[in-house]
Amino acid sequence: MSATLRSTKATAALRTAARVSAESLLVLLMAGVTLWILGRMWSVVWPLVVGLFLTTLTWPLTRFLRRHGWPPALAAGAVTVSFLLLVAGVIALIAVPVASQSGELSKGVIEGIGRLRAWAAGPPLNIGDDQISGALDTAMARLQDSIGSMVTAVATGVGTVFNGVVTAFLALFLMFFFLKDGPRFLPWLTRQLPGRLAVDIPIVAERSWNTLGAFVRSQAFVGLLDAVFIGLGLWFLDVPLVLPLAVLTFVSAFVPIIGALFAGLVAVLIALVSNGVTDALIVLAIIIVVQQLEGNVFQPMIQSRGLGLHAAVVLLAVTLGGSLAGIVGSLLAVPSAAILAVFWNYLRDQLTDNTPTPDETPVPAPTPAPTTS
Repeated sequence: MSATLRSTKATAALRTAARVSAESLLVLLMAGVTLWILGRMWSVVWPLVVGLFLTTLTWPLTRFLRRHGWPPALAAGAVTVSFLLLVAGVIALIAVPVASQSGELSKGVIEGIGRLRAWAAGPPLNIGDDQISGALDTAMARLQDSIGSMVTAVATGVGTVFNGVVTAFLALFLMFFFLKDGPRFLPWLTRQLPGRLAVDIPIVAERSWNTLGAFVRSQAFVGLLDAVFIGLGLWFLDVPLVLPLAVLTFVSAFVPIIGALFAGLVAVLIALVSNGVTDALIVLAIIIVVQQLEGNVFQPMIQSRGLGLHAAVVLLAVTLGGSLAGIVGSLLAVPSAAILAVFWNYLRDQLTDNTPTPDETPVPAPTPAPTTS
């Protein structure tokens, strides 16, 4: 006997699918509107995000000073000024070797291009000088045709640098106020929200803050370890620009997976140009070993379950963030995914029915009979 399709069940299933689809479209529309609003307010949102990152990085020192009797304003001011002096010192340490070794590096680049040209002229490519000269003439012609675009790009770059300076100052001021008044934020937020929101939102905000702090501090420590070990390898091989490359490795650690690949590629290219193929291969081996130690030893030990994200989720988040917003998207992808996971876990806990079913009702243990002496 063949089964028949019941129209009532089919209609109910279609209505359920239509309702779920409509609700999903509304959620996606709301998410799109939220991202659009954030994009329009990016000049304010970006300094706020950078200030939060810096605050999570410097809050342990501020908390230590406050616990030892320092007033909040004095502790926040001392930490902010110390951080600013540290950044200025690092920039000075980077600028000096870059300026002193720029001539040597440019000479190495010219020699590397000459070696590459000689290699291309031999087998199996057998590219002649006429073909290379023709390619260079074509490139120069295209460069001259696009000179207007280059001027526009330079002007845009100057504007970008100015915006970066403004963002840095705003982020520092926000960091000072966050360090000074941060502990009063959750009580104030609780007083402003009505009903159930006064309980839920402060809890989610506190958990998100802890997750963000765990991410920033763990990435900073892992990046410091990478910078030290890779910097020692570069110094041992006498590769130029050791300090700038070490700082680039540290900064790139805040962009998981992709940042390490970018910093390693730059170090290998500089070693290839300045020291030759052998040292470049040794640098590549050092970077691979350090990255393996980071992924399999350092990061699991330091982060442990701090973020609760699978490596595949991290990779997909970084890829999606980079495709949507470039370097900034790659930087914010992992902490954003971790905060979304915090929100989802709390929402799931609140929506889960913890009341035991009749089959799960615990049966009280029988009372032991009294013993007679």
